[in-house]
Amino acid sequence: MVLFRCDGNRECVGWGVIASVIIGVITALLRITGIIATTPAFLWVVFGVAVGYLAVLLAAYLLREQPVACSGSGLSALLTGILGSILLSVVLLAIPFAATSIVGAVLVGLLLLFFSLIFTASACLVKCRASA
Repeated sequence: MVLFRCDGNRECVGWGVIASVIIGVITALLRITGIIATTPAFLWVVFGVAVGYLAVLLAAYLLREQPVACSGSGLSALLTGILGSILLSVVLLAIPFAATSIVGAVLVGLLLLFFSLIFTASACLVKCRASA
């Protein structure tokens, strides 16, 4: 796959960010039209997954013996996705928004952007680590 090379892991992370932005925009559009709804159970799952990823990332950092290869932009994208998901899920759990609220739709779109960034950055790190 020439499209996803591991030269600094930037190209893979770039494609992951683009895919995450597309997912976030589509989610915001579906939320504003009322096609999808955001339930508290979904927000708790997003919060739990993000906290779990943060715990694994912290444990991996504390237990490492040597510098980690492929950790530049992929690791920062992963940390951005984790922290953004945690922050936005807490905000959406704390403040109820109307079904057709533009602010609510934008926040849900951002939440899914950060949540999908977790998975795309993780995939890029695994791909880069496997090819190293």
